[in-house]
Amino acid sequence: MANRLAGKSAVVTGAGGGIGRGIALLLATEGAHVVVNDPGANLDGSGHDNGPADQVVSEIKAAGGTAVSNYDSVATSAGGENIIKTALDSFSRIDILVNVAGILRDRMIFNMSEEEWDAVIAVHLKGHYTTTKPASVMMRQQRYGRIINFSSSSGLVGNAGQANYGAAKAGIAGFTRVVARDLGRYGVTCNAISPTASSRMTESVPDQARALRARAGIAAGTTAPLSGTAGDAPVAPREPEYIAPMVAWLASDAAWNVNGKVFLVTGGSISLAAEEVPLRTLDKAGMWTVDELEALVPSYLMKDLPNPAPPAADLEVAGRPKA
Repeated sequence: MANRLAGKSAVVTGAGGGIGRGIALLLATEGAHVVVNDPGANLDGSGHDNGPADQVVSEIKAAGGTAVSNYDSVATSAGGENIIKTALDSFSRIDILVNVAGILRDRMIFNMSEEEWDAVIAVHLKGHYTTTKPASVMMRQQRYGRIINFSSSSGLVGNAGQANYGAAKAGIAGFTRVVARDLGRYGVTCNAISPTASSRMTESVPDQARALRARAGIAAGTTAPLSGTAGDAPVAPREPEYIAPMVAWLASDAAWNVNGKVFLVTGGSISLAAEEVPLRTLDKAGMWTVDELEALVPSYLMKDLPNPAPPAADLEVAGRPKA
């Protein structure tokens, strides 16, 4: 290791296990002092346990690094502020913020309760705000900072049964691009990772639910086996630790000019996500008629673009050509 982060102070939320744990360990290996935040909650956000954060801190210290625990929830402004305060009290500054913390409350939209919606939005989307707000104040003053957020293919592409999670993750991508513009002039960058890795979250989705979605013909974003082969080509390993190196690089001084971007990271594969720009355009000097749109939208704007969840074949659908 090159000790790229020596002297830097980092906060990693949701670092008691999975992707967050791998990031905290690698940042510490690269020389950063790390606040390991994790309330030790269950996947649905309930419960509390100091053990996961303390265990990661012990691992970092055993390897010769420096780390402290924090058990606050990112779902409240008080919690977010105290997480950043822990870094300031322990290490006198905050240089790196990695927002990983999250929960799941999967449910089809027609069955989703308001509480299930609010809980996921609070931890994921609001949770990015509650830590970024106080961290940004300090980073702006010191004219330096690295913020790395966590989006998801559920928000960038879509995944059935995750309206709450997908909405939060799409919001995080937009949040990232705006914060990058708010803070870039002060030497602070803000980027996001959309990871694919085997974790508590991915393993919590029951096989029965996956099968039900498949039988319904519902595309579930970008999914693939976690190991083994796809045809004759080997599938890249997806252990959560594979996400950490890109985060560590984005947190380094070398990434000073990378800002407002979303990266897809899966095993040994790293991609830069496309910006939301027009794919095809219909132009006319004047207002379109509905008749014109009926002819041109399917034949041009939507040509060769699939419906991610088409109606069942045996369902009568007005407007669908007869087989």
